[in-house]
Amino acid sequence: MRILGIDPGLARVGYGVIDINETQQKMLDCGVIQTGPKQSDGIRMVEIASDLRKLIRIWKPNLAAVEKFFFYRSSNTINVVQARGVLIMTLARFQIPIVEFPPMQIKLAIAGSGHAEKEEVLIGVMRELNLQDPPRPDDAADALAIALTGWFQR
Repeated sequence: MRILGIDPGLARVGYGVIDINETQQKMLDCGVIQTGPKQSDGIRMVEIASDLRKLIRIWKPNLAAVEKFFFYRSSNTINVVQARGVLIMTLARFQIPIVEFPPMQIKLAIAGSGHAEKEEVLIGVMRELNLQDPPRPDDAADALAIALTGWFQR
């Protein structure tokens, strides 16, 4: 099974692709989709959708795991929610099943505590994927944690 994990954002969308078989979980790819702050929100959304389509065509995931957005007061809350909508729509257009997890559930699945620190989650990702070096940037590492949560919670 191939799982695409996504950490939504407007400026940076983290992604991580893992492959699972009976004996191991393996990281295939991770990184970020970046959009420029000087672009209009609409252009940024188009860029996110276009780059996600490319990733889907390359990796052909069987499942997408996406972090659920939790509400908080921030000047970019609406933009992040809109970008998340573009991600969900793009995945749906490819008929990829989607599972969603709030941050606390991801932390619990990977580090054993819903209140785990970022470093604890990173260590869990490295352990589960047998990585010698931490995946970078942080958004990509978060996306791998989300993908692993999709596998654990299937």
